[in-house]
Amino acid sequence: MNTRMKEMQDALAFIEQNLTGELSIKEAAARAHVSEFHFRHIFTELCGLTVGEYIRNRRLTLAARELSGGAARVVDVAVKYGYDSPDSFAKAFERFHGSTPSAAKKGNAKLRSLAPLEIHLLPKDRAVTEYEITEKAALTLLGRKRKFDLEDSLDKIPAFWSEHQADGGNSIVSGMYGLCIDSDGQQFDYYIADACTPEKKAPEGYETITLPAGTWAVFPCTLGTLQAATANMWKEAAFLAEYRPGRSYNIERYFPPCREHPENSYCELWLPLQKDKI
Repeated sequence: MNTRMKEMQDALAFIEQNLTGELSIKEAAARAHVSEFHFRHIFTELCGLTVGEYIRNRRLTLAARELSGGAARVVDVAVKYGYDSPDSFAKAFERFHGSTPSAAKKGNAKLRSLAPLEIHLLPKDRAVTEYEITEKAALTLLGRKRKFDLEDSLDKIPAFWSEHQADGGNSIVSGMYGLCIDSDGQQFDYYIADACTPEKKAPEGYETITLPAGTWAVFPCTLGTLQAATANMWKEAAFLAEYRPGRSYNIERYFPPCREHPENSYCELWLPLQKDKI
C-alpha cells in the first residue's frame, strides 16, 4: 500500500471509529496530512460523494441495523448518531431508506446500506491531466467576496459571476481571477478578483487580499472544460510526487476571452503546494 493510500485509509478509519460521537473532519484530514478544505475536495473526487454525505449515509446505515432488531428506541438511536431530535432523524432516515424508523423497527421495511469505503489509488485511476509545477511571486488581489458551501457551490458560483456582470461590478473588477479560500472546512469564501498593488484601497463592497509567494501546480484548461478540469485537479492532488496540497485555497486564472467561441477561452487552475515531508 503506497503512502498516500494509507493516509486516506487512516482518515476513513478515523471516520468509521467516530460515527457515534463528535466527529471532526479536521482531525480526519490531519490523518491524510492535508487541510480540511483540501481533504473534502479530494475525498469527493476519489469517492464520488462528499464527506458529509458519506458520514450521513454510514450513520443511517448503522442506525437502521440497530432499529431492525426491534429493541432499540428511536430517540436513543437518533441521539447516538448525532441527531438533535427524533423528527430530524426520521426525516433523514426516510430520505435515505425510503422507510420510516418505526417501519424499520417492525421489520417490514426495505433498507438501504452503505458499506465502509476503501480507497485504492492506482495509476489507472489517474486523470489524463497536464500540469506544471512552478514558483510564483506574492500576489495581491482586489475582489468581491461571497461565501459558498462545498455541497452546492458548483451551481451557485456561476450565478454570482452573472450577478457581478449584471450590476456593473466588472467596471471595478473585470474577473482575471476566481479565488477560493477556506472559511471553516465546509464553507469557503469565493472572490471575483483582479490583480492590484498592495497599497490599493478597496472600494466599498470589495476587499484586498495578499497571497504569499510559493510553489503552485498550474493546470491548463478552457472555460468549457473548467469544471471537469477542477475535478481532475483534485483527483491528481492524491497522486502528486514530492508535493501535497499546501495552503487552504486555490485559484482560477482567466485570460482574454475567445469571442467567436467563448467555451474555448483559455483558463488555468492553480493549486498551492508544499514539499512532502512524509
